[in-house]
Amino acid sequence: METETEKLNAAKKAITHIENGMVVGLGSGSTSSLMIMLLGELVADGLQINGVASSLKSEQLASKLGIPLLPLNQTTTIDINIDGADEFTEELQLIKGGGGALLREKILAHYSDLNIIITDSSKKSERLGGYPLPLEVIPFAEQKIIKELKDMGLASNLRMEEGKVYRTDQENSILDLDVSNWDDIEALENLLQAMPGIVETGLFLNSTDLVIMGMGNQTFEFKK
Repeated sequence: METETEKLNAAKKAITHIENGMVVGLGSGSTSSLMIMLLGELVADGLQINGVASSLKSEQLASKLGIPLLPLNQTTTIDINIDGADEFTEELQLIKGGGGALLREKILAHYSDLNIIITDSSKKSERLGGYPLPLEVIPFAEQKIIKELKDMGLASNLRMEEGKVYRTDQENSILDLDVSNWDDIEALENLLQAMPGIVETGLFLNSTDLVIMGMGNQTFEFKK
């Protein structure tokens, strides 16, 4: 229950950055869902914004709450993006993608003027790697990629859901990679991005402007 309170407090703090007329990126995951529900209340009270959803689940929730939505390609700018994280450091480096929406989440982060991450205190880490690193991969090459990663000394698991291979909103697969023993995370990102068949990684190393972390009944901010 304390974790839920921390998530809610972080979400409440983040939405104070939203102003009338903004285009708002809507993240995915449990913490982002709390933020979207709070935003729905503000819209019901008269706040005028447009949202851009990072996943089908977030899109469905926002629509249910009456939040107007735009496709990314119909926006000129995203004023603010609010999303969660699976792990973060004080240097504002993140692992994301536990919910499978890392590709669209990274796109929204890239095209946003202000990118805010909201988390509970369990997500803070001294170094990345405590949480498995999700990779979105083309199904055509998933077994070849698994073997190449193994040859690099990196163990990976093909994500499953209800006995079937998990598919992202883009119909790709997810490999969850153990990077706990990898020290140079920037070098790893470069290696993975250069591998054909990997669509995107869950490493968000330079896209975050502000992390708002709930801890107990307080919130703490980590900035660039």
